Amino acid sequence: MSRTDTSRGLPNGIGRVLAVVAHPDDESFGLGGLLALLSGSGVPTAVLCFTHGEASTLHGRPGDLHALRADELACAARELGVERVELSGYPDGVLDGVPVSRLAAEVTRLIDEQRPTHLLVFDTGGVTGHRDHQQATSAALSAARDAGVAVVGWTLPREVTGELNAEFGTSFVGRDPAECRVVEPVLRERQGRAIACHASQSSDNPVLRRRLALLGDREYVRVLGCPRRRSESGRG
Repeated sequence: MSRTDTSRGLPNGIGRVLAVVAHPDDESFGLGGLLALLSGSGVPTAVLCFTHGEASTLHGRPGDLHALRADELACAARELGVERVELSGYPDGVLDGVPVSRLAAEVTRLIDEQRPTHLLVFDTGGVTGHRDHQQATSAALSAARDAGVAVVGWTLPREVTGELNAEFGTSFVGRDPAECRVVEPVLRERQGRAIACHASQSSDNPVLRRRLALLGDREYVRVLGCPRRRSESGRG
């Protein structure tokens, strides 16, 4: 299948997707519903993750998080049907200290190798407010502009982020629903199995459980960037 069903709210013409994230589990906790939907529709998917997530304060399994979370990412990718995972070694928690141009060069390399029609990222603002998420998205947007590739951002509506922030004291950044595309139905079974792979982070994570309950079978996305004409992109 060369493109997703547009009735589900995703943009037209999605033929191959590269997800760009900051941490192992971002591809499952955040993008998992969308990646499962895409791969289940026959769209090839790949993931670039910039850090091993070793600075996390969650530690639901014994062992070194740097190694544990790499294994968890590989497990989750298999559950989501992701065909390729590239895990970089940038330090967790301080990704905003790495120049965007350096991170964008990694995205560009995979764009050249994978030839995605779309990048999939966290919305600008990082959704959770985490600066690592924001930096990963900035790098993806920079590379996408130069390569002429469209970018889709996973986001949350304000009613969901408002509930989460009120209940848990979190810093989720929401959007007006009018700014978003609603993607439905999103089946959660494969995402749930991918989340379970991240046992170090998901065994005691009430915020994640509550967010998924509030979303039900819906996800929300925004189109963050559209491809330029080949003559403008410098690739033709």
